[in-house]
Amino acid sequence: MNNTPKISIIAPIYGVEQYIVEFADTVLSQSYPHIEFIFVNDGTKDRSIELLEALIADKYEHLRPQIKIIHKLNGGLPAARRTGIDNATGDYIYHVDSDDWLSEGAIEKIAAKIVATDADIVYFNYVKEYPSRSSIKRDRSYANGTQREFVRNMYNHRSFGSLCNKCVRRSLYTENTIYVPKYGYAEDCYVSTQLVGYSKSVAYLDENVYHYRKGNPNALTGHHRRKRKREYALNFIDLYEKYRDVPADRNPVACIFDDILMQAGWYSIFYRLDLFKEYPWLAKAVRGAQIRGGGSDVPIIAQLITKLWVLFK
Repeated sequence: MNNTPKISIIAPIYGVEQYIVEFADTVLSQSYPHIEFIFVNDGTKDRSIELLEALIADKYEHLRPQIKIIHKLNGGLPAARRTGIDNATGDYIYHVDSDDWLSEGAIEKIAAKIVATDADIVYFNYVKEYPSRSSIKRDRSYANGTQREFVRNMYNHRSFGSLCNKCVRRSLYTENTIYVPKYGYAEDCYVSTQLVGYSKSVAYLDENVYHYRKGNPNALTGHHRRKRKREYALNFIDLYEKYRDVPADRNPVACIFDDILMQAGWYSIFYRLDLFKEYPWLAKAVRGAQIRGGGSDVPIIAQLITKLWVLFK
């Protein structure tokens, strides 16, 4: 077992001039010495990179050998994260967002958990930081062998699908084909379900590691809600299509196939998304899907309505 695992922290940067100094200061000041810092400039048009460079020159010049600043054309968050992964050399990869921040000593605690458990994935709590309050989000503790339950709970919002509360063995990315989604909403859950599904072991660290900056929690309009539901459904229909022909024993997301189909069908009916027209195979697939309780985001009554709709439509 490696007693000094190297952790690559990957931070895409775009339009975070207001937050970059606070964020980078909490990352670069981590006490754990074996960190590779990868900042991916996703074609930002503001002064974020200039401010980052100034902070490094002023306080963290001694870390220059451990810092990579990679410049690329703007391509969105999933592509920026992929660029970071392609340039990472650590034993583990930890994705963070550059408008948030880390707790003091966070990486040292993650590394200690890695050493103690040798887990493929260490996951932990995070804190939602609203303008006037904080809310700690604690995840469930999963024993090894319950990864399928973990995957299903992430998809159904009963565990956290965020990449920012997971430190992942790099080989999970390099030894498997990890797909990235077409759309931005729930892009981290799309990736996390695959990673957890491929993992052989997970370990829960009951520490508040990550601070997630939130704005107005009531800002979601009806139009935006419908758009987000559509992107969520489309992303996971895409994931279903990617893996539907993979045998179950080698399929990291087979355990959420029924959930994906039922949710896509229900969203199409309830939010008038016309997904049955976009995907002619969907009605037949929904007819074959099992009605599942026990944690599904789609209530059983809604699943029954969806079943009846596709039978008689």
